[in-house]
Amino acid sequence: MSEPFPDASGDMLRETTARALRDLLTDAARAEMAGGAMPQALWRGLEELGLPYALLPEEAGGFGAPLAQALSLLIVAGEHALPLPLADAMLARFLLAKAGVEAPPGLLSVAQGSEVAIDGRGRAGGRAWGAPWGRHAAAIVVVAETAGGPVILAAPPSGLKVEPGADIAGDPSDDLRFEAVATSPAPFSVLEARAAGAATRALMIAGALRSVTDMTTQYAEERKQFGRAIGKFQAVQQNLAALAGQSASAAAAADLAAQALDAWGPGLIPAVAVAKVRCGEAAGAGAAIAHQTHGAIGFTREHRLHRYTLRLSAWRDAYGREAEWARRLGAHLIAAGPEGLWPALTAI
Repeated sequence: MSEPFPDASGDMLRETTARALRDLLTDAARAEMAGGAMPQALWRGLEELGLPYALLPEEAGGFGAPLAQALSLLIVAGEHALPLPLADAMLARFLLAKAGVEAPPGLLSVAQGSEVAIDGRGRAGGRAWGAPWGRHAAAIVVVAETAGGPVILAAPPSGLKVEPGADIAGDPSDDLRFEAVATSPAPFSVLEARAAGAATRALMIAGALRSVTDMTTQYAEERKQFGRAIGKFQAVQQNLAALAGQSASAAAAADLAAQALDAWGPGLIPAVAVAKVRCGEAAGAGAAIAHQTHGAIGFTREHRLHRYTLRLSAWRDAYGREAEWARRLGAHLIAAGPEGLWPALTAI
């Protein structure tokens, strides 16, 4: 599989992140997170590396790297099946900075959807849902559509009532109710903010599929049946080739989404739609092949495969599944009209 985002400085960032996750993401930390507790030492380690600030310019405390390069760190997070809301912390600060709003200190999360009303003082109240690790956040960022246009807000714990929940992987995904929270105009639409979130999940899916492909290939080389490794059987080889193909296509699609997020223009929505559809399909097909190859052992809690395939499903769900983004892509192509169809296709 080709290497996404090939560049020397990006390689260094990804290697540093991978090394930190190998050191910090211990079995004890995973066990702590499985109960919904925030592993403070692990999160402090990520903050000390500056990862939640990676999408910001250098003068704002970020890496000062090209956005697509900084986004590639989420591939590394996916490679380690990271349960923590690193993507959401990065996204929250990115959206607030884009709106010219100062981000509060601490862990930030982002709600995936909301229903908001503005009172006479211009303050927001309502409900939002799907905030990863929202119960532990210093603030939850909400982008909402109002009669006066899109707004962004960072709801602090003092104004929140959090309703704990979980995604399909068992990781915290909380709903919230809030009132009297100050808002700022958002220079982007709710759909654009949703696309940015979907792009982060496409990147993590690509990373997780890379690890799933590696571990499945290794297992097929080691597991013996009828006197030889199962990877020697043609049917298994064909499945492994299909899995590698799904992983490669997901990496290419995620790269497309990252580049579109970096450019942030008219091509954002169609590019992210392509990426979320293709990565979602690859997540489903790849997980099926991996579990078929591993057999029953892959479903057990003792084996690490389930960490990846459960999160592939969770990230596939987040910010909309394939059907939603396929509809958006179809609407974009229809709007281009007969004369604009080919230019629209080749521009993605």
